[in-house]
Amino acid sequence: MAFSSHKTVLVCALSMAALFSGCSKEKSEQQKNAALTATTPATGEASPILERNEKQRLMTTFQEQLQKANINIKVTDIKKTEVPNIYWVNLQGMPSIYATADGKYVFQGDILRLGDKQLYNVGENLQAAENKKHFAALNVKDLIVYPAVGKTQHVIYVFTDASCPYCHKLHESIPEINAQGIEVRYIAWPRGEQFMPTMESIWCSKDRKAAFAAAVKGDAIAPAQCQNPVKDQYLLGINVGVNGTPAIYNQDGQYLGGYLPVGDIVKRLAK
Repeated sequence: MAFSSHKTVLVCALSMAALFSGCSKEKSEQQKNAALTATTPATGEASPILERNEKQRLMTTFQEQLQKANINIKVTDIKKTEVPNIYWVNLQGMPSIYATADGKYVFQGDILRLGDKQLYNVGENLQAAENKKHFAALNVKDLIVYPAVGKTQHVIYVFTDASCPYCHKLHESIPEINAQGIEVRYIAWPRGEQFMPTMESIWCSKDRKAAFAAAVKGDAIAPAQCQNPVKDQYLLGINVGVNGTPAIYNQDGQYLGGYLPVGDIVKRLAK
């Protein structure tokens, strides 16, 4: 299995055919229906059927172009952004990217909107919605869970590695975080291939919490093997955009930050 470094994955611009094939129509009919699109049909209301058809055409065309370029990556979703002619593209096992409407260019990174008091990340909510679905599909039995004290007010998901110093620092705060009514769910995310055996041994231990705590202290972990979700959880992290640990997300899939003091976690969850 290949692991990413902390460098951004390079995505090359792909030259594609037009995403929409033309239909043979009379000129008058074209003018008459010029304003009818997937999102503005004759009724003036959005048409779910037309939107689904448009999305499927986009996904199929983009998938075909990736295959032509010998890039074996599955397109799992495409959504419009608020930026004209720019689409958000979700890929299986890779961070999301953006594509121009004509399909000629793809690019990776953040699109930021100016004009307000704070910068607005155009793709953040789109990515968060995808993350939320991934988190909801997780089996809690595959995680290390630290329940909230008293009534659970919030749940956070933390991609973590037992070898990560800032993960150690966050781990020391777990009791204080739980005392704030916050449940913490650890997802395994070894930062490199060399850390995979330890994380797998922790996840295969009879007592994962004790094994993780021992690893944080620097104690040797007895090697253990079993059917475990560590590799799948690592790939999940790549898919949601994790590039370092710890990486903290709320239950709605929104990225809260890396290492954060307890007070900052509480404030961000309250927003």
